[in-house]
Amino acid sequence: MTFTIVLFYILAAVLVIAAFRVITARSPVTAVLHLILAFANAAMLWMLLGAEFLALLLVLVYVGAVMVLFLFVVMMLDIRIDTLRHGLKTYLPLGLLIGAVLVVEMSFVLGATWYGAGPQASMAADYNNTRALGEVMYTQYVYAVEVGAALLLVGMIAAIALTLRRRRDAKYNDPSAAVRVRAKDRFRLVSMPAQSDRAQGRVTTPSDDDQGEKQ
Repeated sequence: MTFTIVLFYILAAVLVIAAFRVITARSPVTAVLHLILAFANAAMLWMLLGAEFLALLLVLVYVGAVMVLFLFVVMMLDIRIDTLRHGLKTYLPLGLLIGAVLVVEMSFVLGATWYGAGPQASMAADYNNTRALGEVMYTQYVYAVEVGAALLLVGMIAAIALTLRRRRDAKYNDPSAAVRVRAKDRFRLVSMPAQSDRAQGRVTTPSDDDQGEKQ
């Protein structure tokens, strides 16, 4: 058994354990951290397979950007795990059934790939897998790449539309107007005339009223 095989089994074991902890951790922050660990181990496995470009993309895009964004969102939302786990037992049998079906399907696919793959293809010394991946993506799978790009564009536009929509039952504050405000806009002195009868000299006493009735 070579060192590469031993390293593969170690990385695969850590990957499976981290993925299991993602769905069983009580804290969302712990789940996100284990997901980062799973992505890092998957990138190392791709490095062992010779796909350095995909490994670097996985680390830079998912671990460096997406997972950090998820971590900040989870920490800012202050998600209550008790609310998320409410009704877990109701949907647990269905989830286990779907997971078992996915495992069986993946086993069939991987088994057919392993047993029918044959010997490894010989590559030249100056072989560049990044260039080969780009040529395959933009020649043989160019339609799939365009569909994926369109879906990402639609998702980005939908996220912007949901963020910028205004609710009629909510009050919004304009930061630019708050910065441009002046002191006279905040505080104003108003001189109002007195409205009482005594201040205007029109006070009538009971004796005056009696004298007017007698006359």
